[in-house]
Amino acid sequence: MLHSELPAVAHAIMREMTLHDVEAVHTAELSLFPADAWPLEMFLAEIQHPTRAYVVIEKEGEIVGYAGAMCIADTADIQTIAVLPQYEGQGYGRAMLDFLHRESAQRGAQRILLEVRADNLRAQNLYHLNGYRQIHCRAGYYNDGVDALIMEKSLTLNSPGATHD
Repeated sequence: MLHSELPAVAHAIMREMTLHDVEAVHTAELSLFPADAWPLEMFLAEIQHPTRAYVVIEKEGEIVGYAGAMCIADTADIQTIAVLPQYEGQGYGRAMLDFLHRESAQRGAQRILLEVRADNLRAQNLYHLNGYRQIHCRAGYYNDGVDALIMEKSLTLNSPGATHD
């Protein structure tokens, strides 16, 4: 169950991910992340876990993006965030990221972490523009040998790059 109000999204709907969405999300996952796609069972477990918050963006009946975070104590972790390539650049990734920041803060998180592929410059740019900073690198983390950059953002109002929603 989500704790924050879902925002309006241009020409689409953001809503909580349901069990009925998992098959479509998994299909997108296989296409978007062939080397590191989550198994279907992982999505099923994730969306039913009380420390998780997952949303989808739906446009004309099609899921065009999805995202989720885990919130435990004062730390949140973005588990996944993805937008189908033909819908990139329309603000959907940013909208989901903003929502996850608010949702995580509502759940008591003071900071949020994520990992991003070192070769995914588009995603890194989105995170930098939204107040994240790199704090670590996990060499060879992904199945195809690409490094993972660990990034962090403060969710407290008095810190640089904080959420002010």
